[in-house]
Amino acid sequence: MPDPTSSNTDEELNTAKQVQLDNVGALSRDQLTPEAAAAPEGHDVPGHDHATHDHTGHHHPPGKQVVDLAGQPADEHAGHSHGDGDDHDHGPAGDNPYLWPGVSLTLLLAGIALDYYTVGFFTGYVRLLWYGVAFLLVGWKVIRSAVQSIPSGNVFNEFLLMSIATLGAFAIGEYPEGVAVMLFYTVGELFQDAAVNRAKRSIKALLEIQATEVTVLRAGQSLVLDPKQVQVGDTIEVKPGEKVALDGTLTKGPASFNTAALTGESVPQTKQTGEPVLAGMVNLESLIQVAVTATYQDTKLAKILAMVQDAVGRKAKTQQFITKFAKIYTPIVVALAVLLVVVPSFVVEDYVFRDWLYRALVFLVISCPCALVISIPLGYFGGIGAASKAGILFKGSNFLDAMRELDTVVMDKTGTLTEGVFAVQQVQAVGLEKAQLLRLLGALETKSTHPIAKAVVAHVGAATAGVAVENVEEIAGHGLRGRVDGRDVLAGNTKLLRKFNVAYPAEVDQVVDSIVVGAVDGQYAGYLTVADAPKEDAARAVQELRADGISKLVMLSGDKDSIVQRVARELGIDEAHGGLLPEDKARYVQQYKTEGRKLAFVGDGVNDAPVVALADVGIAMGGLGSDATIETADVVIQTDHPSKIATARRIARATHRVVWQNIWLAFVVKGIVLVLGAGGLATMWEAVFADVGVALLAILNAVRIQRMDYSTPNISGPSPAAPAAPSVTENLSVVESMPRELREGPHHSNDQTK
Repeated sequence: MPDPTSSNTDEELNTAKQVQLDNVGALSRDQLTPEAAAAPEGHDVPGHDHATHDHTGHHHPPGKQVVDLAGQPADEHAGHSHGDGDDHDHGPAGDNPYLWPGVSLTLLLAGIALDYYTVGFFTGYVRLLWYGVAFLLVGWKVIRSAVQSIPSGNVFNEFLLMSIATLGAFAIGEYPEGVAVMLFYTVGELFQDAAVNRAKRSIKALLEIQATEVTVLRAGQSLVLDPKQVQVGDTIEVKPGEKVALDGTLTKGPASFNTAALTGESVPQTKQTGEPVLAGMVNLESLIQVAVTATYQDTKLAKILAMVQDAVGRKAKTQQFITKFAKIYTPIVVALAVLLVVVPSFVVEDYVFRDWLYRALVFLVISCPCALVISIPLGYFGGIGAASKAGILFKGSNFLDAMRELDTVVMDKTGTLTEGVFAVQQVQAVGLEKAQLLRLLGALETKSTHPIAKAVVAHVGAATAGVAVENVEEIAGHGLRGRVDGRDVLAGNTKLLRKFNVAYPAEVDQVVDSIVVGAVDGQYAGYLTVADAPKEDAARAVQELRADGISKLVMLSGDKDSIVQRVARELGIDEAHGGLLPEDKARYVQQYKTEGRKLAFVGDGVNDAPVVALADVGIAMGGLGSDATIETADVVIQTDHPSKIATARRIARATHRVVWQNIWLAFVVKGIVLVLGAGGLATMWEAVFADVGVALLAILNAVRIQRMDYSTPNISGPSPAAPAAPSVTENLSVVESMPRELREGPHHSNDQTK
């Protein structure tokens, strides 16, 4: 909950709600270019744009609501409006928000002492002026916020409640209580701001991953520049211990990197010359050089940071409920307070206006919805932050709730349960020499980015150099067609050959491994088999998901059905379907949803875009490897470990539990104290302590989310693999080999089959 006396309110709100993708990571003024740093604080600063955030580039299919932190424009944040035109000027207190509350507290305590000892001069206008100054030091901005929110139509908010209660206390001569209400409210707000900052610390800490300067080699000279000034094609130099500032290719290696900031993995990664490195990695040992392949704003890291910051602006259903509830609750409370003053005058025999007005003011103080308004988003901030530390990036708190509600997980195979790293195992040539077949197929496969295509190209090596490739056509779910050295070449699955009426031996259909079938000039020319290795935690992931309450596990793949069924048996997956095109996968997912299932689809978020759109939660494996993954999926598993899906569910459940604990705490305690206040059994002193106390308890409870242990629980019992079957490692190298897209389109990433 923003604090009208806090010096960082405007920055926090806009950072949380309106971070733009292009300028992500430039939120600290010491990280800005000189031109940006010279801009007025909070205005036109990159990463601090005050316009409505544009979600362009983020795929959010129908049914997946994405809303602002306030649920709507700022002036509609029920019970918590800042009002149009509220510029949050923080006055001479500068960056120390505790200065004026401290002075106010001193004046209040001194005034109470003077009252207690009945000092002669401390009466009349002197006493009013003394307490008036103490009140205005902490209250004038609250009153101003209440007034400024009126033109926008957001009249009933916490600022109005506090203003009426405190000014009413002054009107009936209860000066100390009026000051105390406003002072403790303000102090409570400051504590809440501190808690919000703590909850968002793990998210904001991601910003520190980005380097603020980089050494560029140009014309034989070393120049230290801002990373934003570096161009694609430049060569940067990274010393031991320095962060890599931009995505690129290692040109001087080998080198070891600490990737913990990106993936959460503590084991260093070794990169060879020619391999990609990413911004945010830390060079551990030797001086290296990197050829830049992406500008500052286009790095994988920048896009991830944009996603994480954008996440805090997307509300869960619980948050939306609280916002709507507060919009109704606050005016009802004000109406009840009025009735509490008026109605007794008709039914109470010894009615005293001042006494009932005092009760109504106590009623207003207690009814302030601070605990609800702050603790709910704070809980979700904590959940998103805890997930980010575990290498799991949620695009919004609404997906935390959706993750908890899942009962079905549908998984792709290649890149999800398998490494997606393939190698050619066998070559069968018909009518051509093996070397000639490899040369033709390898040259055509250079036009694809699919892992199997890359495996074929890597196997063929330099033999494709100088080979003319033209008129390449990719046929989704089938393969590639093109002219290679003047010859018509097909490379893909058997469906591709059938499509073009190319006859092939029946035994080819019996090959269990992933297969790339070739045809040259309309004649069958042979095939290659390719194997893929499973991820080491694939079987563990299935066990954890089942133990975590997932009742149905499904694998949908474009691979041969025989391979898919074999993998399913190995891992203990309930249901599996192979040989699917993208539309087939979408049909299965729609069928599960029609059955009333809440499901997640786990894939790469690019080729499976139609399925991700249909799923309640789209989960992408390998956020650091695909730009489109970051933009499409609802949740990104940075480490590529499928076992992190269960971790994400544990975090989601813990977040939900804490959030509802806070809701019940606020409702029960406030309900009890409201009744006591209406009956004259609670004074304003007790009311303000009850309000601030409940808010602080809710905050402390929400902060626990950051401290919880989400590590993998011990799972007893045998592996779900069939007892008589070979080991998972042995079989999956064959079974997983069937890449989704091999069956669907020769293993090509944009055929959307996977």
